[in-house]
Amino acid sequence: MTSLIHTYLTNPRKPDFVLQPNSCDAHCHIFGPSNKFPYLQERSWTPVDAGKEELFSLHDFLGIQRCVIVQTALHGFDNSVLVDAMQMRKGRYLGVALASAKTTSEKIAEMDHQGFRAIRFNFMAHLKNNDSIEDILALTNRMEPFGWHLQVHFSSDLVHYLTPLLRQSSVPVVVDHIGRVDASLGVNHPDFQGLLKLLDDPLFYVKVSGVDRISKNHPYDDGVSLAKMLVDEFTDRCVWGTDWPHPNHHHIPDDGNLVDLIPRIATTTEKVNKLMVINPEKLYRFT
Repeated sequence: MTSLIHTYLTNPRKPDFVLQPNSCDAHCHIFGPSNKFPYLQERSWTPVDAGKEELFSLHDFLGIQRCVIVQTALHGFDNSVLVDAMQMRKGRYLGVALASAKTTSEKIAEMDHQGFRAIRFNFMAHLKNNDSIEDILALTNRMEPFGWHLQVHFSSDLVHYLTPLLRQSSVPVVVDHIGRVDASLGVNHPDFQGLLKLLDDPLFYVKVSGVDRISKNHPYDDGVSLAKMLVDEFTDRCVWGTDWPHPNHHHIPDDGNLVDLIPRIATTTEKVNKLMVINPEKLYRFT
């Protein structure tokens, strides 16, 4: 665990696409710095620190004014690294926590005041989840009075198993990274079709982040095609994110390139406005 892994470019290119005011990066992370916010001992890898200063600098460079930071498994249920960052840009930076499905209403109220708007649960082989789906659904009953939502990260094949269960949620459900489908398999693959079926239910939102994950190489044409289809069909329930600093990836994408994908995904000014400003403003309760 002594070898540090780089997960982001320190010199991304300046994007050609100019973002609208109040555009939101609705999915990114913070790693450390580990001397102030230690990583879990039981981790399988250690990143080069990517703290709030690096994130703020990236967003200022890209023209991003709002942000939703998602707690990383490297910090576990200690969400203090996010609280610290949210306080620095209060009102413009909000958070998605990692927490137990046993989290109480009192704790949710405290976290809501801090700027959290959701709890994320992972259903991925490399990310441990010890909560049952029954306990997660029970948690949504306690989340509902606060206007929170449930964020889920699952491997694409699990969409078929999880769909009838997640439809029992008392709060909206946000699906990460285009359902982690394999874009090379195309629009007719059962997993992407399962995602479309899930999104037919107005309870569900999807993050058209991770185009660079579901595709093999830039310019990510096959991933862009799927993301565009989602934005075209579910314009009011899509949000976008960089996923900086790109953990557990098959390459390190250039964040400038990711911004320049936006007009290929959302092909009208109205769709860009909904994807980048209106939808995250509503979902995360920006003021």
